[in-house]
Amino acid sequence: MIRVKTRIIGIDPGSRITGYGIIDTDGHQHALIEAGCIRMPAEVFSSRIKYLFDEISSICVQHRPECAAVEQVFYARNVRSALQLGQTRGVILLGLLNHGCQIHEYTALQVKNAITGYGRAEKSQLKRMVEVLMGTQFQNEKYDLTDALGLAITHAHITGFQNRLVNPAAPASQS
Repeated sequence: MIRVKTRIIGIDPGSRITGYGIIDTDGHQHALIEAGCIRMPAEVFSSRIKYLFDEISSICVQHRPECAAVEQVFYARNVRSALQLGQTRGVILLGLLNHGCQIHEYTALQVKNAITGYGRAEKSQLKRMVEVLMGTQFQNEKYDLTDALGLAITHAHITGFQNRLVNPAAPASQS
């Protein structure tokens, strides 16, 4: 059986740095397409989110992801940070929806559990498992890039598992 590949973009939203990672996957094997960080300029907030929208749109035009896995944020240091992060997420979601992406949201706990097997894993453990799964090492001290790839891989694993539940006769490996 030939498995269909899906292009997924994972996004770790931030009001200063937003990580993204794009993979092609059949739900079992993943190929890295591109990963990076969008660093917002030190300008007024409205200019930063316009910049972020333009960058997300550009990435979508270039890579044409079919779906997106975006971190569902439930914590912020203060009210101002929470509001800015909410606005940042809104801009990201709008950019993805404008380019036809289906949106799926996961908490950090869900991602850590899916990738490491332990929802309270340290960020360094998540980073290492993402590196193992992608077959490469990333030099990123802030984890934005590997968190984003973790989101994409989580979505690939969840949808791959759901597809196997729907079609249990399908072999687990590619033929």
